[in-house]
Amino acid sequence: MKIVDIREKTGSLKSEMRNAFIDFSQMTVSLVAVVTDVVRDGRPVIGYGFCSNGRYAQAGILRERLIPRIRAADPKSLLDESGDNLDPFKVFAQMMRNEKPGGHGDRAVAAAALDMAVWDAVAKIADKPLWRLLSERFNGGKADDKVLVYPGGGYYYGGREIEGLKAEMQGYRDAGYRIVKMKIGGADLATDLRRMEAAIEVVGDGGLLAVDANGKFDRATAFAYGDAIAPLGLWWYEEACDPLDYALQAELCQRYPGPMATGENLFSRQDMDNLLRFGGLRRDKDWIMPDPALAYGCTEGIRIMQSAEALGWPRRRIVLHGGTQLALAMSAGLQMGGTETYPLVFQPYGGFADGVPVIDGYTTLPDAPGLGIELKQGLYAEMRALAG
Repeated sequence: MKIVDIREKTGSLKSEMRNAFIDFSQMTVSLVAVVTDVVRDGRPVIGYGFCSNGRYAQAGILRERLIPRIRAADPKSLLDESGDNLDPFKVFAQMMRNEKPGGHGDRAVAAAALDMAVWDAVAKIADKPLWRLLSERFNGGKADDKVLVYPGGGYYYGGREIEGLKAEMQGYRDAGYRIVKMKIGGADLATDLRRMEAAIEVVGDGGLLAVDANGKFDRATAFAYGDAIAPLGLWWYEEACDPLDYALQAELCQRYPGPMATGENLFSRQDMDNLLRFGGLRRDKDWIMPDPALAYGCTEGIRIMQSAEALGWPRRRIVLHGGTQLALAMSAGLQMGGTETYPLVFQPYGGFADGVPVIDGYTTLPDAPGLGIELKQGLYAEMRALAG
């Protein structure tokens, strides 16, 4: 078998909402389709992928570097030992040929979209859900039949900060979520405290609320927020400082008594290793949150998980960021701690399969081959248009 075509396009995430750092009115996303010569039910098997929100589409890197390298490769060099399926690690190595180490960023985002599509194709050719394929290959056949999920939300909406926030949080609770997350740092501390208190009023306990500063704070502000919110007993205090400021993160972990979370803006195994070595995170209470749909995809996500374990981190302390079907499959098949989701925002890319319920904070897994993108009709329509 072989790859016969790779197609990409740029989609839009247009939204007027904002977090502490950016608004999403101009945000874009890369979509990728990997077309194979394997035919099922009269149609070619096609793998679909896309990058996570927040880092813009990467058409140039895909078109000029990564996709041409795969197209130029000997098709047999991309196959697994059986010769009947792709080997995602070989495909990954091919698209990364002639790339220097370090300097991840946008390159990691482009590679993540393409890598996701490859894994989707591999699982479809194997006629297995991706979560099951990952379980069998990397977890001794063990998998979770339900996954802890929390909604990424609580953004800043002009003119309805308190009542709008409370209505949003109540909607999540009504939809079956227990833990919810909201943004901080886009207003002053006093305003954010009122917003947090309003959210806690809805969910009933500070331990069911996570807050996310999106890396906005300097040292003094991170400390001030930490001191102010410590009595609330929050689920976690996320990305208080710049994601690469491991020294400040270590200081925060010494000062802030509650759980902290970070890692969504680290785009490689080496960056995550450095966080775990030098960021002062505590294995018994803190969380690491790589985003596979930004950080080179499932291939690098597996390496991050394995390296974190080697450094003493339990898989259950890894909660994947991004709200993608890839993150859900990895969390279940590799028995991680859970994943974010976006049931209301970043559509049609946010959220999981249509009609799959969230019950007491957990969701179940589809049994369809691949990622299950075909089970999310809005997203599948975008992918079908790309694949022609």
